Amino acid sequence: MKNNYCILMAGGIGSRFWPMSTEEYPKQFHDVLGLGRTLLQLSFDRMLLVCPKENIYIVTNSDYTDLVAEQLPEISRNQILQEPSRKNTAPCVAYASYKIKKINPNATLIVAPSDHIVMSETRFKNTLEIAISQSIKEQCLVTLGIKPSRPDTGYGYIQFLDNKDGTLNEVRDVKMFTEKPNLELAQQFIDSGDFYWNSGIFIWSADAIIDAFSKFLPSLHEAFNEGMNVYNTDLEAEFIEHTYAECKNISIDYGIMEKAKNVYVVLSDFGWSDLGTWGALYTHIDKDENQNAVIGKKAHLYDSKECVVRLPKDKLAVIQGLEDYIVVEEKGVLLICKKSEEQRIKQFVNDVKLKG
Repeated sequence: MKNNYCILMAGGIGSRFWPMSTEEYPKQFHDVLGLGRTLLQLSFDRMLLVCPKENIYIVTNSDYTDLVAEQLPEISRNQILQEPSRKNTAPCVAYASYKIKKINPNATLIVAPSDHIVMSETRFKNTLEIAISQSIKEQCLVTLGIKPSRPDTGYGYIQFLDNKDGTLNEVRDVKMFTEKPNLELAQQFIDSGDFYWNSGIFIWSADAIIDAFSKFLPSLHEAFNEGMNVYNTDLEAEFIEHTYAECKNISIDYGIMEKAKNVYVVLSDFGWSDLGTWGALYTHIDKDENQNAVIGKKAHLYDSKECVVRLPKDKLAVIQGLEDYIVVEEKGVLLICKKSEEQRIKQFVNDVKLKG
């Protein structure tokens, strides 16, 4: 396990989880599930199944450094990588990968978002072990594909190939990545049986991903490789400030995964959700007899069904006559919105900002 390292990406805003998630206090720092642990803390806890705590690195926006340190007191400040600006996932992965390569040239890296949920940690651990083994054996790039339960238009999809020898093990060659489809195409993907959701969780050796950067994103490779003499020194912060100002804004999926040939997917089913929307949260928490998902001990619902309600523990609310609604209160801001129209939340946030 000593060569296993984890990179948790914790710099996003999570605007579709407004009003709980805000730019000042994004969703990864909230106890969204009402379990007494934030999403970041739950992600950290999961990674301890395969990594020592000193090998878990958090990449976040510099504005959130103190929040990370407060929520994860068991890690050192050197394990919190501060991004001076948001440049998407490729620079984020590059920064952490080159820094860890300097520490341990034999490192195997697990890259994961910090705001996802996993319902079966045992199956998650077993799946990661399969992916780690594959990444070491083949010096390849591995991603986790999630068995789809519905034709969801909010996820990217991975098409995989049948094994050449006819065996049915979990590791498959990737044929192609597809961005978020429309509903008709998503249904075709489900019907075909050879598409899984793209989880955004990746496993590879430090050598394999740095080789991929050099081939497919040479400008990023050159930029971050220049820092090999300053990573883990007092000069690192200044170097990163300069590098981020120059580097391109691009995702790891588009920049590398869609172009590389040595890419495998591990077919997975461990109760995963990217928790991108309130509707996604609804599907993963317990319901009452009227199929209402409620977080908040003082919420009283009457003649209401199929709602998701999240209130602070000291907030008293009486809700009557709602069906299929989102009701969320956070710090004096109240959202009441149809679940079927939750994609409009980003628009609501923009409107609120425009009106001051």
